[in-house]
Amino acid sequence: MTISETPTRPSPSPRPGAVPPAHGGNLLQRVILPRTGDPMSVRSLYLDERTGIRLTTVPTPDAPPSTAKIGLVGSAVSARRLRATSRTSAVVPEQSEVSFGAYFNAFAASYWRRWSRLTEVHLKLSLEGTGRIDVYRTKSDGSPIFERGAVLQGPGRHELDMALDLRPFEDGGWYWFDVTTAEGDLTLHAGGWYAAEEPTGRAAVTVGTPTFNRPADCVATLTALGEDPLVREALTAVIVPDQGTKKVRDEPGFEQAAALLGDKLRIIDQPNLGGSGGYARIMYEALEHTDCEQILYMDDDILLEPDSVLRAVAFSRYSREPMLVGGQMLSLQARSQLSTMGEVVDRGTLLWRNAPGTEPHHDLADQTLRQTPWLHRRTDVDYNAWWMCLIPRAVAEDVGMPLPLFIKCDDTEYGLRARAKGYRTATVPGIAIWHMSFLEKDDTSDWQAYFHYRNRFVAATLHGPENPTALLRDTLKRTLRHLLLLEYSAVALQEMALRDFLAGPERLFPTLPTVLGEIRAKRAEYDDGRPLDSATQVPLSDLDALSAQLFPQPPKGKVGTVKGLAQSVLHNLRAPDPAHQAVPQRNVPARNAQWFVLSRLDSATVSTPDGRGVTFRRRDPAMFRAMLKTAVGQCRDIAKAWPELRRRYRDALPELSSREAWAREVFDRNPG
Repeated sequence: MTISETPTRPSPSPRPGAVPPAHGGNLLQRVILPRTGDPMSVRSLYLDERTGIRLTTVPTPDAPPSTAKIGLVGSAVSARRLRATSRTSAVVPEQSEVSFGAYFNAFAASYWRRWSRLTEVHLKLSLEGTGRIDVYRTKSDGSPIFERGAVLQGPGRHELDMALDLRPFEDGGWYWFDVTTAEGDLTLHAGGWYAAEEPTGRAAVTVGTPTFNRPADCVATLTALGEDPLVREALTAVIVPDQGTKKVRDEPGFEQAAALLGDKLRIIDQPNLGGSGGYARIMYEALEHTDCEQILYMDDDILLEPDSVLRAVAFSRYSREPMLVGGQMLSLQARSQLSTMGEVVDRGTLLWRNAPGTEPHHDLADQTLRQTPWLHRRTDVDYNAWWMCLIPRAVAEDVGMPLPLFIKCDDTEYGLRARAKGYRTATVPGIAIWHMSFLEKDDTSDWQAYFHYRNRFVAATLHGPENPTALLRDTLKRTLRHLLLLEYSAVALQEMALRDFLAGPERLFPTLPTVLGEIRAKRAEYDDGRPLDSATQVPLSDLDALSAQLFPQPPKGKVGTVKGLAQSVLHNLRAPDPAHQAVPQRNVPARNAQWFVLSRLDSATVSTPDGRGVTFRRRDPAMFRAMLKTAVGQCRDIAKAWPELRRRYRDALPELSSREAWAREVFDRNPG
């Protein structure tokens, strides 16, 4: 064999699908290939096959590959230029070029530069055949720079090892490699990105996924964890708090998944204590009953890329200081979309949002990593949602347990609490799961509205401002918006949430198992809280076909918005037409359900965001007045009591986040 760039010492041939010989290195992330049957759009997360280049010669090692690009032979946008033979091995056919500059196979160098103690990374590839490997890096603006190349000549195996400097990546940038073939095929037996330095501690991770009536999804995740030998080896335990009535144990495929995991799998039956109750149980069991060094939270409604588990553990073990390692969210509905790159928290309003400079729902099949400059800037975050988040044991023991918040803001609060103690969070590209996108839901107006409001205020007392003006102003704006949208149930839940918040931290533990039933009962008292299967269950609007498609346009400018808002409020104070109480004035699709539409109506059927049903909303001036008055009064009470509320919640934090309190107040009192 001949490798013209940097010869490596001989080593045994690896078995098919194995990682390449370590040469004293430690695996950071494997080269992974698409699953069998993945559509072309999903392949784009692993490979960039759009080069469209056919080469007739192989360039010399010290020349950039561009010198050998003789011509473009047709478009390769939909061509498969690589044949995967396993999740970690593939064949690149002759006269082809394939780039591994894709989401799961490029190396997010700037994140390792910023958060780890590494100064270099090694690209190791186990190859067979002839061709060329070229390594590129990018700057923070996405500009590509040819780093170095290696020509593979002669028969037999080639064990390639390239040491690459991490110092040029302070603000952003990635590494990746391209594979080019000429006269014959080139087989990639295995590959990965490695560190020469030893990591800290052990790869000993407890994976936990609380579940509620999603047994099929949960079994799929358990199977993915168990089928991968390297992932299985890193596991100390897999803990599943089963909080539903459809049990994971009864799902087809469970026995096979359980057999793969053996005695590492623990199913814990408990009542529905929400996400925080499930994740708290995972942390409790991991700290009390395992010797794990990492705790990895994952949602139950995900599709797992198993290598993400190993990558999160490796990132944690190489970090300069203990820190939380977050996985990014890809969309289950459109699997080539990167839904969330990272999130930050407004400390004034305690609202979370996408990190500045990122674009949600970015489709990597339309614009690949190499074509998307903003993806090359490093994105820093305040926290990571618990669809996938690794918490080192040392951090969990110091920071404590999640708060008993049921759902919403528990992950945000934990990230802020960890940061206050000096533990940062990194949301790392290439570490990811597929999760249901939030495009088909509005959980600020359904039964979850209660938790949005109460938990934001709880978190604000712990991590928010001394002056709550911004938080209260935002709350009143949202109250008015709900009222103009005829979402009276959401305002009723807001009133309930603020009442419970004012009652103090003493109510959090006792209400954890019961509050959901109270919320559902309260919401069912209102029209918008009783969804129907179809608009045909009520009389149809008598608008003609043309009028039914026409909706008011949003007001323009600040003056137009204020004028439109004033007119909407005045309309909501007038008595509605009695004829519209039985027959909806309009049928409004979810996309048109805006305040400047619904606030001018007496009634309407409104489609739910997921398109599965409708609500028949009717305007009620008396309810409008009463609810607005109550909201103003509650905000006034909170403003007056804010210093005392901050003191009470902060004094209660050690108890609310202690293992002993969770066991005494929740787990022992609510057995499965």
